[in-house]
Amino acid sequence: MSLLPFPVPMLSSSLPLPPAPSRLIRLLDPRVPFAIKRCLVEPLLNRTFAAPLEEGEFDALEGRRITLAIDDVGVALNLTLEAQHLILCHEIGEATIRGGWREFLCLATRREDPDSLFFQRRLLIEGDTELGLMLKNLLDGCEEGLAQGRLGEVLMGLERLARRD
Repeated sequence: MSLLPFPVPMLSSSLPLPPAPSRLIRLLDPRVPFAIKRCLVEPLLNRTFAAPLEEGEFDALEGRRITLAIDDVGVALNLTLEAQHLILCHEIGEATIRGGWREFLCLATRREDPDSLFFQRRLLIEGDTELGLMLKNLLDGCEEGLAQGRLGEVLMGLERLARRD
């Protein structure tokens, strides 16, 4: 019963739901300039992997490229190492780790064992498998996973959104 002298329509039932996160990313990613992607992604990766980068664990990536292809949202990140910093590049990787965004999220947050994700073929390594396995092992070696600091907050937010998808 309304306290207003006129009927008020139920807005919640008439408003369309916002698009699913994967659909939203698929629509926005091609429209975001490469320079902005670099400004967003590189600092996050370099802070997250600061210790392994300082210890030289990513040295095998120097002058080489790897692609992380998140197929269901249409995003591919091409990464290389220059002067002990991970950077996004235009060139496609010599190795590609491919899968859906939920699988990458499971890998990053350690919700599932990385080896299981690969053995079940939910994540695939294509191209230079030695380079792909090196990166997979580096990610697997992060004891707490990547769900720490600012990246952790982003990943946890994505995990909540994934439940909607």
